[in-house]
Amino acid sequence: MAEKILVTGGAGYIGSHCVLELVEAGYIPVVIDNFHNAIRGGDALPESLQRVQEIVGKKILFQELDILDEAALQELFQKHHFSAVMHFAGLKAVGESVQKPLEYYKVNLTGTIRLLETMKAHGVRDIVFSSSATVYGDPAYLPLDENHPVGGCTNPYGKSKYFIEEMIRDLCKAEKDWNAILLRYFNPIGAHESGRIGEDPQGIPNNLMPYVAQVAVGRREYLSVFGDDYKTADGTGVRDYIHVVDLAKGHIAALKKLKENCGCKIYNLGTGCGYSVLQMIKAMEKASGREVRVLTQATPHTPEGPWCRRDRRGKD
Repeated sequence: MAEKILVTGGAGYIGSHCVLELVEAGYIPVVIDNFHNAIRGGDALPESLQRVQEIVGKKILFQELDILDEAALQELFQKHHFSAVMHFAGLKAVGESVQKPLEYYKVNLTGTIRLLETMKAHGVRDIVFSSSATVYGDPAYLPLDENHPVGGCTNPYGKSKYFIEEMIRDLCKAEKDWNAILLRYFNPIGAHESGRIGEDPQGIPNNLMPYVAQVAVGRREYLSVFGDDYKTADGTGVRDYIHVVDLAKGHIAALKKLKENCGCKIYNLGTGCGYSVLQMIKAMEKASGREVRVLTQATPHTPEGPWCRRDRRGKD
């Protein structure tokens, strides 16, 4: 019998791609989302999951639910027998986290605590957590590996990921029947080969490639690139980008690792290869056949996106 996997925040960019890969791998994903970052579609489904259904030809189980709602979580776990949880739910904009730190700590930390407590109450002890390479802070050496010190985060978003990692690590130490995989992402980009799901954020994009795409299709006039004096081939910042489908397949591998009663394991998800901002822009121009207008400016004091930060770390 196919295993049921709870996917929190599964209507988002990364979550929806993981839902698709779960179905393809023979699992039954049960998705919860509160529509904070998702667009509503028909049939009471987020649009992203409606498209996943069309791609896989199977119904996706979905419930609108906020992980801060303890009673709703309890009811969900009573209704389904989950073998594991993939945890994506949370607030994720770096700049916004600086402006609203308490909201980020409340949603990301308190929501995770309630999820873990509900899992414990219902005998579910396996979790894959969507973390971030921001937990490393400023690098002491490159390339970054899993042995690099953590905790030097520069914003509340990154700190919330670090604190959640610490909570899960402590839980696994205290209760040996827990198994957790902490996946530290670098910079996810791209879309499923069908072109039906991908990254299309509401409002001003927080990440480089959706902004580039919006300029390419004429939704935005130009892309501001801040800083042209990095010690790189073209003077713009270099980052490690990983295709979102490869990232999703990494989550399937993590689920299989949990079956080994692995305790708490940590893995970076990246490629180890860096590409500059201008290289990414040129790649989009080549793929789309559209010109992407670029405006190079001095580094601002309040950057609006990851392509603006004077950041040589190469991570999200």
